[in-house]
Amino acid sequence: MDRFLHDAGVFFGHLAAVDFGALGIALAFQALRLVVRTRAWRNILAAAYPDTEVRWRSVLGAYLGGVGLNAITPARSGDILKLFLVKHRIEGSTYPTLAATLIVETLFDAFVGIVLLLWAAYLGVLPNIHSVPDLPNIDLRWAFQHPVALEIGALILGIAIGVLLVWATARVKRFWERVRQGFTVLRDGDEYLRHVVSWQALSWVFRLATVYFMLRAFHLPATIHNALLVQIAQSLSTLLPITPGGAGTEQGLLLYLFSGKAARSALLSFSVGMHIAIVAANVALGLFAILLTTRTLKLRRLRERAKADAAEASSAAEKPPP
Repeated sequence: MDRFLHDAGVFFGHLAAVDFGALGIALAFQALRLVVRTRAWRNILAAAYPDTEVRWRSVLGAYLGGVGLNAITPARSGDILKLFLVKHRIEGSTYPTLAATLIVETLFDAFVGIVLLLWAAYLGVLPNIHSVPDLPNIDLRWAFQHPVALEIGALILGIAIGVLLVWATARVKRFWERVRQGFTVLRDGDEYLRHVVSWQALSWVFRLATVYFMLRAFHLPATIHNALLVQIAQSLSTLLPITPGGAGTEQGLLLYLFSGKAARSALLSFSVGMHIAIVAANVALGLFAILLTTRTLKLRRLRERAKADAAEASSAAEKPPP
């Protein structure tokens, strides 16, 4: 993180040269990307709970709120907020089912990510495992330099997983039934393609458009090829989200992928500037969405408001048609 803060100073030193028109367009596409993704998740949830009304407004608030929290905290803790907010807005929902819907929501992303990684491997632009510890800014360097600590951490993680599995065996049947419920939308391939993949494919178009205009904003070569390289760096930096938003890791990967294509200072200004701008936009969208749907940021009031919304949706669904 110290290197990231240093690189942030480089960015602010180049702030006057930023094309704010292109930056504004990039952030608009970023907002659109997130909004269309909420449509996909809403449809996954509706398939899992066909007898319950699933309001898009509630899903929008939960998803954007989680994205905002993920932007400033490590380990994707914002996903817990997503589940918490949605849990109290869908009558009869359970956390295993809701967590499974988040997995379904990432399946298409995983497919696209694998395709991009294979493409990058074919081009020979990815760093090999031996060069990872030497890459600038990479957050994983400490782990490679302290293998004993890495082994102890892996052992503790293995023990925790084992304890969790033992605890789950007593409730395993009911647990897996609820998990399977979250994958309901996959049973109908046509429904999955039309109501989930279509929205997610559109979100990928907006994602690449965001990167393209970010490149223009920071006066780097704006091409589809370079936008894809930036996306690969972003994807790799989120594989092990040990810092908020992959800060540091993404910068190191971009310096490697764009080696010889641009000056180091310009790349640092771009990578840190894009990171700061997207984090700020995600946090602002998250706060706005939570306030819009719950009219509060206090945890207790969030819970009370969510339960009231769920009760209102349930009574509306049970009311006979006129």
